[in-house]
Amino acid sequence: MEFVPTTPPTFQDEVVPEGTRLVGLSALVSALEIKAPVRAICCVSEKHVRDGTKSENAWKVFDKRYWPGDSFGDHLTFALKHENLDLLILKRAFDAIATNEMEAFIKSSPTGAPSRRAWFLYETLLGEKLDIPDASNVAFVDALDPKAYFTGKPKSSKRHKVRDNLLGGAAFCPVIRRTDALEDFLSINLGDKAQDTVGRTSNNLITRAASFMLLADSRASFEIEGERPPRNKLERWSKAVLQAGKNPLNQTEIYRLHRVLIGDDRFTPIGYRPDGVFLGERDSDGNPIPEFIGAHQDDVVGLMNGFSECNNRMRPSDLDPVLQAAALAFGFVYIHPLEDGNGRLHRCLIHHVLAERKMTPPGMVFPVSSVMLDQIDDYQATLRNHSGPLMDFIEWEPTPKRNVEVLNDTADLYRYFDCTDETEFLFACVRRTVEHDLPREIDYLSRHDEAIGQIMDTVEMPDRLAEDFIMFTRQNDGSLPNRRRSDEFKAMSDDEVVTLEKIVWDAFKGFENG
Repeated sequence: MEFVPTTPPTFQDEVVPEGTRLVGLSALVSALEIKAPVRAICCVSEKHVRDGTKSENAWKVFDKRYWPGDSFGDHLTFALKHENLDLLILKRAFDAIATNEMEAFIKSSPTGAPSRRAWFLYETLLGEKLDIPDASNVAFVDALDPKAYFTGKPKSSKRHKVRDNLLGGAAFCPVIRRTDALEDFLSINLGDKAQDTVGRTSNNLITRAASFMLLADSRASFEIEGERPPRNKLERWSKAVLQAGKNPLNQTEIYRLHRVLIGDDRFTPIGYRPDGVFLGERDSDGNPIPEFIGAHQDDVVGLMNGFSECNNRMRPSDLDPVLQAAALAFGFVYIHPLEDGNGRLHRCLIHHVLAERKMTPPGMVFPVSSVMLDQIDDYQATLRNHSGPLMDFIEWEPTPKRNVEVLNDTADLYRYFDCTDETEFLFACVRRTVEHDLPREIDYLSRHDEAIGQIMDTVEMPDRLAEDFIMFTRQNDGSLPNRRRSDEFKAMSDDEVVTLEKIVWDAFKGFENG
C-alpha cells in the first residue's frame, strides 16, 4: 500500500481539533488503515503552540514547526523521535507499506539513526530482509533509548549498526517506559528492605509470618476470581507459590503449575487451550457477551514460545525483578493461554520471578494478591485499560458450544504491548508488602508471643484458650466480651480477667490493625 496522508474529521471516535493534521502514529494508522489502537493520539497545529505542545481533550497537539512532511518516512521518523514506541502499530505499518517505499526511506538516509532503527525494527518484526546493503562503518545506536525505556542486555546487529536492547523479540516483546513513578520505586531498593527486615527477625517469627502471609495470598487470589475455595484449593495454591522459582519457566513448568492449581482435570484440560476463551457475561440464551477475548487458539503456542524467549532474555539482565515480573505476568494474562486458571497462574508468575531473581527472601512470600484484592478497582482498571481498546479490532462470532471464535488475525495484539502502567501498579503492590505487610505481620507475631507468655505466666490454661482470649479482647476494644466471660472463661476471677486484659492492651498498644 502506498502512503497517502489523510486527516479525517474524527479519529478513534475523537474529533480532530480544528486546524490540525494527524501526525506520526496517528497518521500512519489513518493512512494505512491499520487495525490497532493509538494509545496517545497526536496532531500538528497550523498555528503556533505555546511551549511547543499542549493537551486538548484526548489529543497531544504539536506546534506547526513539528510538521514532518507528507511521506511515510516523515511520519515514521516523527513517531520514533517524539512518540512512545508502539511496536504493534509499527509492525502493522511495516506489513501495510509497500516494500519499495520502505527501502526508499532507508536509502534516503542510510546512516541516520532514525532510519537505521526503523530498518532494524522492520527486519526484526517482519523477519524479512530488505534489498539494502549492510550499514557502512558508522557508530552503533540503541534500538531503545536507555534514558526513556527499560532495556534488555544489548546484542549488536552489525547489519543495521544497532544495539538490540529490546526486552523481547519478534514473537513477544513488551515495552516499559521510564517514568518518575518507576524511578522512585527503584530508588527505594525494596529487595534490600525486605532482606534487612528478615535479617533482623528470628527464624521462628519469619517462618510463622511467611505461613500467615501465604494463607492470606492464597485466599485473596481466589477471591479476586469471585471464589471462596475449599481448603484443598488453598493448599494447591500454597504449594504452587512455595515452589515458585525452583524450576525454569518454560512450557513444562507452566503445565505443571496449571496441574497443581487445577487439581481435577476431568473437565479442564491441562495445558494450552484448543479453543477460544473470553471473559464477560452471557445473554439469556447463554451466548457470550465478551469484555475480553484471549488470543486465537492457533496463535497460543507461538506466543508462548515468544513469551519464554522474552523471559530468558530478561532473566540474566540487570532489569529489576519487579519489571520482569510485570512484563511476564500481565503478558501471560493478556494472551490467556489456558482454558481456566489464567488469573491465578498470572499471579503465581509474579511469585515465580521475584523468588527466582532472589528479591523475595528465602522461605518468605510477598502477599501480592492480598494487595491486589484490597485495590481491586485499580487492578481491574489496569487490565481493562489495556484490553478494552483492543476489542474494537477483534472480529468474532459465537460458536455452537457458546464459546467465541476469532475470525481475523489478532496475534500482534498480544505480541506487543506497553507494560508501563501495569508495572507501576505491581511496584506499588510489592512496595506495600515490603514496607507494610511484612513488618506488620512480624510486629503482630512478636506482640502476640509476648502476650501469650505473660498470660500463661499469670493463669495456666491451654494455648487455644490463651489465643482466644487475645482474639476476643482485641475484637472488643480491649475488654473481654461478657458472653465470653460467662462461657469459656467463667472459671477465671474478675481480678484475673482484668490482669489479662491489661496484658493484651499493653502488648498491642500502638499496633495498627489496618
